[in-house]
Amino acid sequence: MSTTRLALGDEVAEALRLGNPVVALETTIVSHGMPWPDNLDTALAVEAIVRDAGAVPATIAVVDGALRIGLDNATLRRLARADDVLKLSTADLAYAIVSGGLGATTVAATILAARIAGIDVFATGGIGGVHRGAERSFDISADLSELARSAVIVVASGAKALLDLPRTLEVLETLAVPVICYRSDEFPAFWSRRSGLSAPIRLDAAADIAAVFTARAVLRQSGGVLVANPVRSDCEIPLDEIRPHIEAALAEAGAAGIAGKAVTPFLLDAVHRRTGGRSLAANIALIKDNARLAAAIAVAVADIRRRS
Repeated sequence: MSTTRLALGDEVAEALRLGNPVVALETTIVSHGMPWPDNLDTALAVEAIVRDAGAVPATIAVVDGALRIGLDNATLRRLARADDVLKLSTADLAYAIVSGGLGATTVAATILAARIAGIDVFATGGIGGVHRGAERSFDISADLSELARSAVIVVASGAKALLDLPRTLEVLETLAVPVICYRSDEFPAFWSRRSGLSAPIRLDAAADIAAVFTARAVLRQSGGVLVANPVRSDCEIPLDEIRPHIEAALAEAGAAGIAGKAVTPFLLDAVHRRTGGRSLAANIALIKDNARLAAAIAVAVADIRRRS
């Protein structure tokens, strides 16, 4: 990719040059995942959390024909307010750059951008995965295949609870992506701390997660690592409580003929309405906590690299 199509922000470029910790951040949560003004407020708060934890935030989007890694506040506001922002997965990234549009990166596209830039750690809310009914629709998020390709640590509160979580974990196992549950014996279910699914690996310290990641490089293993960080107990909506809202939202989407990239934003909005805004509050809390953990892991990775 030519330098005219890849644009590193000055702060990000300097941090990478010096080997300092950087945390990648997606923008679909800004353009499609939250209403105004919560989307902008959350994006700015997450960047501040990363800085306070000792790392540099690298928020990523396609802006005016360039893949920008590190955005200023004016661009974040533009993404938060615009109605015509493209939702970009890996398949759409080149088109968005060539067409000169404005696009927000999904988990998959942000993982790819982080790999291109040399960023080790990425914080998000929840990853995509195997959709319900995938045995008929074959609807499986590109997040999983990109995780298997790119050596990036992705910190999330598990996969979105709208998905088929057991099959999502099975695909991650098949793709040889380590799933590390942070201070939990269960894989979290986004808004809920517990899913009933056992943690494939449990680790309780950011330094241990960083050590696993760097050991994979020594072993010449490709692909990334998923770190599943449960939402705080005071912000969660237990799975038994939110499950009826999810089922109702899925039925609503089916009746409306919602498909493709429109499904997840539609379902998130439907669950938000049905929970009286509690799901949004949980989402905001978990992305902030994920950013804090991601920064701690990025600091630990940078420390290991300096010592080696």
